[in-house]
Amino acid sequence: MKLAQPFFKLPLQFDADRLAQEVRALPPEAWVSHPNAFEGNTACRLITVDGAENDDVTGRMAMTPHLQATPYIRQVLAHFGVVWGRSRLMRLAPGAKVPEHADMNYHWFTRVRVHIPVLTRPGVKFWCEDECVYMAPGEAWIFDNWRLHRVENDTDEERIHLVADTSGSAAFWNMAMGTPPGQLPQRVGYQPGREVSLALERYNTFRVMPPSELESLLGDLAADLEPTPGAGGSVHDVLRFQSLLRSFCNDWRQLWSLYADSDEGLEQFRYMAQALREVTQAHGERLSMRSNKAPTMRVLMARVGRYLVSEGQTSLTQTAPSPVVASAAATMSTSPAPSAIRRDAPAPAIAPQGIAPVFIIAAPRSGSTLLFETLASTPQWWTVGGEAHWLVEGYEQFAPGTDGLEDNRLDASHANPELAADMAARLRARLRNPQGEPLPADAGPVRVLEKTPKNALRVPFFASLFPQAKFVFLWRDPWENISSILDAWESGGWVTYSNMPGWDGDWSLLLPPGWRQLRGRPLADVATFQWNTTNTIALDDLSALPPERWMAVNYTDLTRQPDQVVRRICDFAGIAVDSALQARLSAPLPPSRHTLTKPHPEKWRKNEDIIRKCLNDFSDTWERLKSLR
Repeated sequence: MKLAQPFFKLPLQFDADRLAQEVRALPPEAWVSHPNAFEGNTACRLITVDGAENDDVTGRMAMTPHLQATPYIRQVLAHFGVVWGRSRLMRLAPGAKVPEHADMNYHWFTRVRVHIPVLTRPGVKFWCEDECVYMAPGEAWIFDNWRLHRVENDTDEERIHLVADTSGSAAFWNMAMGTPPGQLPQRVGYQPGREVSLALERYNTFRVMPPSELESLLGDLAADLEPTPGAGGSVHDVLRFQSLLRSFCNDWRQLWSLYADSDEGLEQFRYMAQALREVTQAHGERLSMRSNKAPTMRVLMARVGRYLVSEGQTSLTQTAPSPVVASAAATMSTSPAPSAIRRDAPAPAIAPQGIAPVFIIAAPRSGSTLLFETLASTPQWWTVGGEAHWLVEGYEQFAPGTDGLEDNRLDASHANPELAADMAARLRARLRNPQGEPLPADAGPVRVLEKTPKNALRVPFFASLFPQAKFVFLWRDPWENISSILDAWESGGWVTYSNMPGWDGDWSLLLPPGWRQLRGRPLADVATFQWNTTNTIALDDLSALPPERWMAVNYTDLTRQPDQVVRRICDFAGIAVDSALQARLSAPLPPSRHTLTKPHPEKWRKNEDIIRKCLNDFSDTWERLKSLR
């Protein structure tokens, strides 16, 4: 929540000794790693969704057994008289830090975090922008977490704070903002045997976001825009972006007046939600927030895009957008509105090029070969037998280093109908069934399965070329994936480009935008950049597609529950779990053909120390990925 100043000290003093006694009595297993895996950061969950072991912020909140076992902590929380959301004990090991960041998602727009130190020493520094404070044991503080903030424990003892999230009551804010300087704090001691009740959040997200909420969120964002230095932005981008946000609010309100949050309108709202990114991205990518320098598109999606329509509310059938929605999306994008888009307009069963492709989209070394080989065991798919680098780079204009192309990134501007027909013909000429037999020349439309890691940077390109294409996004834990990328580089077996201008030596794996800036950097930086950039671009591109065109799969789920994952993909792709797939899934999945060393869940730890130095470079993307599960 944005506040008038970085810190506010509340006029309260709690019994730090009693708090410490209860905290020290918690069992070791109560402490879990920080959601972002920050080194030396652990937490004990007190209030969570359903009282379970999770870090979610949306859902019905309940006390965990750890809070039920700590009566004074319950009394402390009850004293504030507010409704509490997610709450935890946060522990920093000696010498550990919380890296500088700003909290920007929807949860934080109306909530503030109360900090009550339990165990701490003066060497613990809490920074918010350029202001640094020491929060002493038993005190109560709030701070502006929209501003850049960080914590440093420069002591040889652990630091533990009770941290609790709330939007605050009128009395709470009167206390926080109306305390005169020098006022003595109210002492709130432990009352043995006193039982208290806590008000916990029950409703903290919307099925469909109401127009008034949307206008508040976007109005605040629009007032905080500035061109990003060095990104080519201008005042024109600011004005155009603000205009697009106003248009979106107007059209969302129109749609709300027709449907509110009923079943009937959910798909129309989802169509509009997808349009938001598509029409704003060109200008938004050149803008940032004036107050904390955060990228505007990241804030837009974290604060609004992910919360416009809740997922999993109902099962929807695929329909065309209603005239109201189609006209709204067209108006926002400044293209002519379609005059007669019918809700019942049928989509062709298969692409006009004679193929219905499903692309496995994944960063390199994330398990895409294992997934491909598993799915390709059924004759319902036709494949080229493996990766198809030639499918794109067989065209001279798409080879990096030609015609101004710097990397493997392609978007819809590179696609056209003639290219689609030619590429489909080249693809059909190389298709094989699981027995290696070629596609008959007179074969009709076929399902095609394709996997090439470079295509994770080309989703808009293929989505435009093949209107019926679908995408299965596979992602893997960054610690494991980056370690595997490092191993691939060091092995020399995955070289893709040699003698690239602006690079020393060979280049391995895919070539992401911005690769030249890595020249002379440690190999761990290169591997991290490949993982982070690939997943970020893939997430952004896939999120711009209609939800029925893509799905996400986690590598850990694939290896631990292959039957469930494969069945989900088959349902998504419209194929059956036939006898060939059942036979494949009846035994543990074998290592893929590109496995470098024998699989082992802990083998990534040999690179743990060098990857940890890059943690800040991938933690945000990792959080985005985990939200897909």
